[in-house]
Amino acid sequence: MTLDVAFLGYRFMGRAHANALARLPMFFPDAPETNRHTLVGRDEAALADARERLGFDRVATDWRDVVDDVDVFYNLGPNFLHVDPTVAALEAGTHVLCEKPLAPTVEGAEAVAAAAEASDAVAGTAFNYRFVPALRYAKRLVDAGELGEIRQVNGRYLQDWLVDADAPWTWRLDEELAGAGALGDLGAHTVDLVRYLVADVESVSGQLRTFVDERETADGETKRVTVDDAYSAQADLANGAMATLEASRVAAGHENDHAVELHGTEGSLRFSLERLNELELMRAGDRGYETILVTGGDDPYAEHWWPPGHVLGWEHAVVHENYEFLSAIKGDGDFRPSVADGLAVQRVLAAVAASDERREWVDV
Repeated sequence: MTLDVAFLGYRFMGRAHANALARLPMFFPDAPETNRHTLVGRDEAALADARERLGFDRVATDWRDVVDDVDVFYNLGPNFLHVDPTVAALEAGTHVLCEKPLAPTVEGAEAVAAAAEASDAVAGTAFNYRFVPALRYAKRLVDAGELGEIRQVNGRYLQDWLVDADAPWTWRLDEELAGAGALGDLGAHTVDLVRYLVADVESVSGQLRTFVDERETADGETKRVTVDDAYSAQADLANGAMATLEASRVAAGHENDHAVELHGTEGSLRFSLERLNELELMRAGDRGYETILVTGGDDPYAEHWWPPGHVLGWEHAVVHENYEFLSAIKGDGDFRPSVADGLAVQRVLAAVAASDERREWVDV
């Protein structure tokens, strides 16, 4: 089975997923074979360069010409392009992996979910952090009851690329293009991890803040910032636990600090993406946390890579994600995180924004 694949988008996530497809035959030989068929974008000159670098056969400037001409469509474009191409691909029976957030709005995410429900194609939302080995290991511990009843959850995702008030305006700072700021860009990942590791979010009390209201574009034009720079929220989870969630793009000293802590009746664990090969674990009776290097032969995905103790990087999680997604296509199975997971996250994000606007707790 060889799957013809198209990408919409060729920058950060385009490079990450192209790298993953190139690695799979070497390290996951049971994965379906793929042919990088078509690369889609608007800039013909940039497309030609990206096609060569990312290993695609051809290019196209309109996704409408592509979605029914390939087996698998990767929607790696900006947030405002997540809905229409994904829906069209699913209606054509094409398998889809859509980057997060699934849509800028709940209504858009609902449209994608409805198309996925009506289609026989495999569809997923690209929450790649579910595929970090240390977090897969954490999931095993939680499901096995090693931490007892989870009572408290702390999740944060902190970055600092907008600390400087003179940092240039980008499309990520426009609500119409991005849907949200730190809440959607970073908070989506945290909410998904909370749902994956612990339970659904049932209600929230949230706060959003924009610290710099205007920024200059690269051309010197001044544009308004219409999304949040940071958010924080309290949340009630379906299992009875309480959670605190936050994200920021103006947290000095934090380049890509995605962290989660779980506290249960029999122990606690904590993880930080900046030390992604490690999991800190404390069980009942321990005097402190034990740092576990999750690179052993029995650890998630470890048998596919290097000898024990040889660490992995951020890009390996995207390889694992692609392996699971393509294997679901090969086996006619389900892929998680699904489009339904993406919609569930979008509803939480919308509830946080509504809570900020109404200054009250909001049910998801």
